[in-house]
Amino acid sequence: MKIEQIYTGCLAQGAYYIESNGEAAIIDPLREVDPYIKTAKENGAKIKYIFETHFHADFVSGHLTLSKETGAPIVYGPTAEPSFDAIIAEDGQEFQLGNITIVALHTPGHTMESTTFLLRDEHGKDHAIFSGDTLFLGDVGRPDLAQKAAHMTQEELAGTLFDSLRTKIMPLADDVIVYPAHGAGSACGKNMMKETVDTLGNQKKMNYALRADMTRDEFIKEVTDGLLPPPQYFPLNVKMNKEGYEDIDKILERGTQALTPEAFEVAANETGAIVLDVRHQDDFAKGHVPRSIFIGLDGSFAPWVGALVADVKQPILLVTPEGREEETITRLSRVGFDHTLGYLKGGIDAWKAAGKEVDTVESVSAEELKKRIENGVPVYDVRKETEFQAEHVENAHLTPLDYINDHLSEFPEKETFYVHCAGGYRSMIASSILKSRGIHNLVDVAGGFADIKKAGIPVTDYVCPTTLK
Repeated sequence: MKIEQIYTGCLAQGAYYIESNGEAAIIDPLREVDPYIKTAKENGAKIKYIFETHFHADFVSGHLTLSKETGAPIVYGPTAEPSFDAIIAEDGQEFQLGNITIVALHTPGHTMESTTFLLRDEHGKDHAIFSGDTLFLGDVGRPDLAQKAAHMTQEELAGTLFDSLRTKIMPLADDVIVYPAHGAGSACGKNMMKETVDTLGNQKKMNYALRADMTRDEFIKEVTDGLLPPPQYFPLNVKMNKEGYEDIDKILERGTQALTPEAFEVAANETGAIVLDVRHQDDFAKGHVPRSIFIGLDGSFAPWVGALVADVKQPILLVTPEGREEETITRLSRVGFDHTLGYLKGGIDAWKAAGKEVDTVESVSAEELKKRIENGVPVYDVRKETEFQAEHVENAHLTPLDYINDHLSEFPEKETFYVHCAGGYRSMIASSILKSRGIHNLVDVAGGFADIKKAGIPVTDYVCPTTLK
């Protein structure tokens, strides 16, 4: 028996390759399926099943493409109603894979079709669970994403999740291994651990949602407390996972068109595409296509695209580091953004050489901010509210990047103001969005709050984030 966790840090997502005696199964595959097919081929195995724990909201799964390429059926849990052929498993239904067995345990609550897949080894012993978004390490799945589909309140879904955990998962042995669908950084939960594998016994000890003495009402209150609105692209990804999508090969073919500066400009003007610049924030600051949006590849790229661009049908034109065009298009497609129209051939250098207009972002060090802040300059913090509450620059304004469009009226019209985040990535995203909205009287603080503290700029007393509600 072989179990391989294929973890994608950008999405904080775990897909799984399971193999036994020449037969393989994939659980919650990513959009690009070639790695799974290649692994099975190298091992001389045949992909027999594709298991989906639920209709994912935060990424587009590769189930349809993988099924088309391999002929393997897609398996969902009870109550799932996809628009394509699939096995809708009954609660407790068993699937033989080589010498092992995979059992569908219906665990509704995160969504009503959510299902945990229990793996029993060749001796019939419970070995591991693939818990999807039902059980995370340190947390459980948020119960507010399926409200419209299920016609239930988040409190009713949370109560259903409580029952699922108590009747299907907690009775399992402590040595059962937990393989969740997500880890820290995913918007599908609140307080996930950075680890990606654990034992159920340890989770029973330290996961707040699995306390043995917890009442149903306590669970509902704690699980629903402090839930932030889900990213706007989540329902659109659910729709794609449930109804189908275009093959990634076609998306790559369309998106990898190399456009001259002239063709790039014409495409932007005629299609209403946004120009998405995915280079390093320092390169963007030095020169970029006017009104382009910065979201760097070497950060939490896909989730920020989903949160800020929101509409998966939005046409996109790319400015990328040389050689990373296909990677960018692939990572966009993982969260459903399939309408990339091409990229700027030769990058910003070609744009400049063609005599096109270039914009910049003024950026200063924290040491320079320290000199200027003595004159009372306004500072805007684009970190999350919990980060701000824990510690922030004295008299700073909170304008979280997630909701930057809701705060546009709060920025000064003429006075120069300073924008920072934790390390410089998010503040450059915010700066690009503000400039695209015609707000140019801003200065980015390179190095963010980490450098601000080192520079000795006055900040509020630290409050441990775990004490904040």
